[in-house]
Amino acid sequence: MPTDEIDRPHPGAVSRTHAAHEQFLTTGVPVRGVRPVVADSWVRSLRSGVDPERPAPPVTLSDADLRAHRREHPLRLALPVVRGLLLDAALTEGFVVALTDAGGRLLWIAGDDRVRRAVEGVGFVEGAAWDEQHVGTNAPGTALATGRAVQVLAAEHFAHAVQPWSCTAAVLRDPAGRTLGALDVTGRDPAASPLMLSLVRATAAAVEADLRARDLARGSAAGTAADATAARLEVLRPDSGVLHPPGGAPRALSLRHAELLLLLAEHPRGLHAGELAVLLHPDAVSEVAVRAEVSRLRRAAGPLVAHSRPYRLTAPLSSDAAGVRAALAAGDVRAALDRYPGPVLPRSRAPGVEQVRDALASDVRAAVLHAADVVALEGWLDRDEGADDWPAWERLAALTPPGSAARARATGRLGLLVRRLGDTRGPADA
Repeated sequence: MPTDEIDRPHPGAVSRTHAAHEQFLTTGVPVRGVRPVVADSWVRSLRSGVDPERPAPPVTLSDADLRAHRREHPLRLALPVVRGLLLDAALTEGFVVALTDAGGRLLWIAGDDRVRRAVEGVGFVEGAAWDEQHVGTNAPGTALATGRAVQVLAAEHFAHAVQPWSCTAAVLRDPAGRTLGALDVTGRDPAASPLMLSLVRATAAAVEADLRARDLARGSAAGTAADATAARLEVLRPDSGVLHPPGGAPRALSLRHAELLLLLAEHPRGLHAGELAVLLHPDAVSEVAVRAEVSRLRRAAGPLVAHSRPYRLTAPLSSDAAGVRAALAAGDVRAALDRYPGPVLPRSRAPGVEQVRDALASDVRAAVLHAADVVALEGWLDRDEGADDWPAWERLAALTPPGSAARARATGRLGLLVRRLGDTRGPADA
């Protein structure tokens, strides 16, 4: 992350900035005395057609699409670091913390409930686009536009409705230097103080360091796997599977072909057509249909599937699901969560796939609940699978100190579950 100093806002100049803002809206010409980063942003905002009276940050994703986007986004891995370094302060000092994607869409917002409800009134909600093109000058949007840490104080915001608020944001980059999004703190004037700038920068640096460490660990694991197997199957994504053949480009598979390859990988001794029929469909399919599908799979997967019966693979085939199991076997719960973005082939209703899916999810959950690891617990609870996991929320409450953000989050969610479910308890602890 760049370490250059930024031109900080001056709280004593708020009234002058407000007058300069009104003059700019009238003339379209930047006024002397306004910080260059703000003046340049005002110009970009005006040229983008942002209405300073009615900013309209669009929310273009449905709730389900937003959950899918967050589940796939690399910054999901940043949540434990951000919570540990910023969220306790947010709850006690009265501000909210947000993470955006590279386009400025707000992925996660947490912090003081009163502030969060108040900023919702200006469209600062999860899923909304807060880039300069839609909202005008604001810390996360301007940070992404300039590629550097930015503070925006009160009247420096382009839109009048946002001017009661102040914010500090830093860009977050992946290990290759590509922009992933921005980390933002929004609140009253202290949210744009020198201390807040230092805190946001330090948190952003910690996030990027954590991403680099994870990337190195994945690279090491991938190198080890490459020595042991020639092909790899991805089944832990929302869509159908992807086959990575040795030395070739990845191939997107149909759901049925992904199911077949997964089942053959899970049964290395082979499966007869009748066995595959039972594993592929709740009411079984005909053996003739299975043979026809396997024939089509051979054309899609090449020589990976043998012509012999029972059907079996001709070469080792690893899978991302097997990578999760390997991490669990090594006792590395965090690595297992990193490798487990979601359920196995979630669209599949094949009984054999459902068995694999349920077993892997159960193993991951059991490992998380057994480990006294708050980071791992929060990682599980951030998933759709863990959102309503009553024993996991109880475990988080038991492991965190009173008054902490994590304890407040756990007790709040448990209260919500009680209101929703009454006295009905969740599944027993694993």
